[in-house]
Amino acid sequence: MAKKGTILIIDDEEDILFSLKFLLKQHFASVFTDTNPYQLPRLLRQHEPDVVILDMNFGKGRDSGAEGLEWLKKIKELSPETPVVTMTAYSDVSIAVDALKSGAQDFVEKPWRNEKILATIKGVFARSVSEKKVEQLERAQKVLTQAIDQPFVEIVGDSPEMNEVFATIEKVAATDAHVLVLGENGTGKELIARALHRQSNRANQVFIPVDMGAIPESLFESELFGHKKGAFTGAHQDRIGRLEAASGGTLFLDEIGNLNMSSQSKLLNVLQTHEIIPVGSNKPVKIDIRLICATNMPLYQMVDEQEFRQDLLYRINTVEIHLPPLRGRRADIEPLARHYLNTYRKKYQKSNLDFSSDAINKLINYHWPGNVRELKHIIERTVIMGDGQKIQAEDIILTSSKPSSRKTTEKVLTIDEMEETLIREVMRKHNGNITKAATELGLTRTSLYRRLEKYGI
Repeated sequence: MAKKGTILIIDDEEDILFSLKFLLKQHFASVFTDTNPYQLPRLLRQHEPDVVILDMNFGKGRDSGAEGLEWLKKIKELSPETPVVTMTAYSDVSIAVDALKSGAQDFVEKPWRNEKILATIKGVFARSVSEKKVEQLERAQKVLTQAIDQPFVEIVGDSPEMNEVFATIEKVAATDAHVLVLGENGTGKELIARALHRQSNRANQVFIPVDMGAIPESLFESELFGHKKGAFTGAHQDRIGRLEAASGGTLFLDEIGNLNMSSQSKLLNVLQTHEIIPVGSNKPVKIDIRLICATNMPLYQMVDEQEFRQDLLYRINTVEIHLPPLRGRRADIEPLARHYLNTYRKKYQKSNLDFSSDAINKLINYHWPGNVRELKHIIERTVIMGDGQKIQAEDIILTSSKPSSRKTTEKVLTIDEMEETLIREVMRKHNGNITKAATELGLTRTSLYRRLEKYGI
């Protein structure tokens, strides 16, 4: 195994330097020595040592350790993260204590025993390496978070409706208040949640998103609370749930309306007690989360129909943010379109591509059932298929049309189109009541919600 680590030794006795270097060279990659402590600034810059071994007395007749303490402080000023091991005579215990108080990681006594000094230096080096790795990971995480999560990234808009949303985020973000984000599919609810997290006091902690619509009912507890090995068939090892993983940070529960009544009760209990009990365990685990929920479902109507717990709704909506549909903020359509145009022309190397005025008008006048998500997909497809330097109105193929303008004569409908037509008609018939529509269609509520999202209804 290759030797690692750089050691710097400062002592005014040449024989000590020679002995230590000979010993440590067998265990570390590089060992540098010097008798003159005034060379320390240069040596620290030049060698970037992992450990400095520093004598506490320089010059004959000096035994107070004062000089060594001054150089120890200097090292800590020049390179705070570099660990220092001090060397003192056997009788100078008080000097060693003073050195530890001043920032030394450990000390060794003269004369030393080889196995003792090796154990000390190796221990200090190992701790130093571990701390550097942690610091590197934290820095990398911070850089990555900043790169990915710029404030309001992709939340483009200057309409009065969006400015109201931004103002609410500014007021709420710094608190630990639970937030409920309401809005249609494709409006950017997760982006709002991330913006709240980035501007909160938990910004340096984790943000964990969970799509509740994608978790089967049978796995709810395992996914959210975690489980112990052997708790059920297939539980081959302990698993930390999303709630515990998010402790200290923010948990984002998307599609919260998909929870059944039993799961709602369990989530409510967690929010009341701030504790979870992993499946297969009897020991409660304390958690500290900031909860943000989102849904496109009519929670208040569901409360009236006894499909969503009123007490849970009160717990999760300390503050509500209503995210308007794209058709409700038409002033933002052109800025959003240009934002995605800039993104995709860079991606597909079509830097000169631009919109014609007719193309912009076509986008502004469209009703956008799929909201911002639909706009994003249409712009990407248009850039990919576009020729020349101008995107004309006819180049933009919109994915759907208003129900009132759908042509039903002399046209063969696909299965998907027939299903979409049927769902729209049933939803209109029941005034958007999900339960009644799902019953008439012979679908579960979850299945109906997936189709509503699929067709942008």
